[in-house]
Amino acid sequence: MSSSLFLILRILFAWAVAVLLAAFVWGGVFGGPGGFFALLAVGAMVMALLGAVTHLRRVRLVAGRLDAAVLSNHQQRRIEVPLDTGAAFNLIAAAMRELPRVEDIEPSPGSLQLRARVRRIDPFGGNQPSRWNLLARLAITHDRILATVQPGDGTSGLTLLCEPDAPHWVDLFALDEGTSYENAEALLRAVTRRVAEQRRDEQAAAERSATDNALTVARLNLLQAQVEPHFLYNTLANAQVLARTDPARAEEMLGHLIQYLRRSLPREHDALSTLGEELERTRAYLEILKIRMGARLELKIEVPEELKSLQLPSMMLQTLVENAIKHGLEPKPGGGTVWVLARRFDDQATVTVADDGQGFGGATSGTGIGLKTLRERLQLTYGERASFSIVSNFPSGVAAPLTLPLPAAAGAAPAAPPAPSAPYIPAEHPPGAVPPPLPGAARHG
Repeated sequence: MSSSLFLILRILFAWAVAVLLAAFVWGGVFGGPGGFFALLAVGAMVMALLGAVTHLRRVRLVAGRLDAAVLSNHQQRRIEVPLDTGAAFNLIAAAMRELPRVEDIEPSPGSLQLRARVRRIDPFGGNQPSRWNLLARLAITHDRILATVQPGDGTSGLTLLCEPDAPHWVDLFALDEGTSYENAEALLRAVTRRVAEQRRDEQAAAERSATDNALTVARLNLLQAQVEPHFLYNTLANAQVLARTDPARAEEMLGHLIQYLRRSLPREHDALSTLGEELERTRAYLEILKIRMGARLELKIEVPEELKSLQLPSMMLQTLVENAIKHGLEPKPGGGTVWVLARRFDDQATVTVADDGQGFGGATSGTGIGLKTLRERLQLTYGERASFSIVSNFPSGVAAPLTLPLPAAAGAAPAAPPAPSAPYIPAEHPPGAVPPPLPGAARHG
C-alpha cells in the first residue's frame, strides 16, 4: 500500500511542478493563467491520476502484488543457467525472438549482448490519433530490452533489463502499465522452459544410453555364452576312456580342461578380455585337441609380448580357432597346423588365426552362427573401428584376420606394414600359412 501511495504522490507532484512552471510561462505570454489554463491544469492532473491508477490496477492483475519491485518502469532479472557461454547466448536470443511484437533484435556475440525493441499494444488499432491529442502523440510506443551474458565455470549468468524506450525523466510523468514487468517475466519463463526442455532431453538421452549399454552388456554376455557344448562332453568322454587305458594322458587332458574352464568363466561386469588371457584359454583348448587328434594337429603361436595386453571381446579368438579345427583340419586327412599370429601396424593390431586345412573348397560347412556372432560382438564393442574378414590361404586353408584399435600407449614403436611384393612369413611356416592379410588379398565372408 505504501509503495502504491508513494507512486501516486510522486506522479502528482511531478505534474504539479510541471503545471506550476507552465503557469509562469502562460502568465508571461498571456498576462495571467486564467480560467482556460486552470481547466487544462485540472485535466492534466486528472489524466495523471487516472494513468497512475491504471498502472497500479494492471500491475496487480499481472503480478498479483504491488510493491516497489513490480511497480517500477525498469525491470531487471538475473538468471544462472547450466550452459556454456555460446549455448546461453543462443538460448536468450531464441527466447527474445519468441516475444510478441518484438522488433529490431541486434545480437552482438563478441560482447555477449543482445538488444531488442518491443512494440506496445496500439490503443488506436493502427489509426493515427487526432492532432489535438497531444498526450497520444507524445506517448511511448516501444519498450527496449538489453540481455547480457556473463561467462562462468560450466554455467553462465544472464542479466535482463526491460524498460521503456524513452529518457529516464519520463518516469516522473508516465507509467508503462506493467509492460516492462510483462517482458521480463516472459523472458524468464522462456529461458526456464528451454533449460528444462534441454535437461529433459539430456536425461532422456542418458536413460537411452544407459538402456543401450545394459542391452549391449546383456547381449555380449549372451553371445559369449554361445560356446560349442559338445567340446566339453567329448573331452570328458575321452578322459574317461583314457583313465582306463592311459591314466597319464587322462590326467594331462583333465589339467588342460581345468585351465580352459577357469579361463572360460563369464565375467559379470566386463565383456572384454586380453589377448594374453585368450591365448592361455586357446592353448589349453588346443592341447586337449592334440591329445584327441595326436599328430594330426600342430600349433604355432607368434604373439609379441607387448601385444598380450591388447583388449578384445572374450571368447573371440576361441571362435576362430574352433572354426579352423572344425571346418579346416578335422575333415582333412592327416590334419594340419593352426597358426595364431599377432602384428602391430601403426595404431591398430591384427590378430590372425590361419590353418592349412581343406579351405573353402571343402565338403563341410557350418551354420555361420559363430562368425555372425563374432561380427556382432565387434560392432557392439568397437563400432567401425574394428574389422574382420576371411582370406583364402594358399595353397590350402583359410586365414581369418581380426583388426582391432590399439591404444596409443600399448605396444612398442609402430612397425611398418610388410610390402605386398615381399610378405613376411616365418621360416618355419609352410607356404600356405600367412601372417595378417595384406592389401589386395581376396576376402570372403
